[in-house]
Amino acid sequence: MSAATHVADQGLTAMARRLTWSAASLDELCARASGEQLGFLAQAMSTELAHRDQARRDRLFKTARFPVPKSFAGFDWDHVRLPAALPRADLQDGAFITRAENLVLFGPVGTGKTHLACAIGQAACARGVPVRFATVTDLTVELATAKTDGRLAKTLAAIGKAQVLILDEFGYVPIDRDAARLLFEVIAEAYETRTLIITTNVPFSGWGTILTDDQMAAAMIDRIAHHGHLINFTGASYRMRHALMRTDNQARSTP
Repeated sequence: MSAATHVADQGLTAMARRLTWSAASLDELCARASGEQLGFLAQAMSTELAHRDQARRDRLFKTARFPVPKSFAGFDWDHVRLPAALPRADLQDGAFITRAENLVLFGPVGTGKTHLACAIGQAACARGVPVRFATVTDLTVELATAKTDGRLAKTLAAIGKAQVLILDEFGYVPIDRDAARLLFEVIAEAYETRTLIITTNVPFSGWGTILTDDQMAAAMIDRIAHHGHLINFTGASYRMRHALMRTDNQARSTP
């Protein structure tokens, strides 16, 4: 008889799926079992917990919807200016997330804002923290569609399950007034309870133009900045510096 058949015959699989150990059961087990038996049980429990932790991390990564895998390994910090109140270690270990603090990653296109946001988010997922990534354009379209279909409350509740919400590319595409209101609802609901990470190439002074409403922009900035940190990115675009297609004065020909 194979081990798998033996497990099935004993009904262990079905019991394992139902089982939550009580303190009384564990006390009785410890009193009756030998040291060798307890060692085997501890190893079995440790293996099960490791499987559960990995399965949870896998679910978190899938739910987060990251566009590509990113990590801190190899990230170029030379063009990143962190505020004094936010040491690099806080970004990497997620200490700011436990304090429900926000990040605004500001700088030119291609300087690493999305890379850093994704690295922070994926490190958080690895620690078991629920994360949601979306471009602002995709999120506002999702919200507008949900509102039209009568699913807005359900969609907002799903977004609200994320402890970290990454909003990428704010200001890259103008937002109409209705979409701006929906975006504001998401940001207002997260205020002082969850972490927002926003990447943008638009200074705060230009947010009113993007949202077509100066007062809404001021209210949004107020909530983000109250418990937030501004991280400045400088330098030329990484993609352009490493592009196969030359666009500088050294290019010998043009199409």
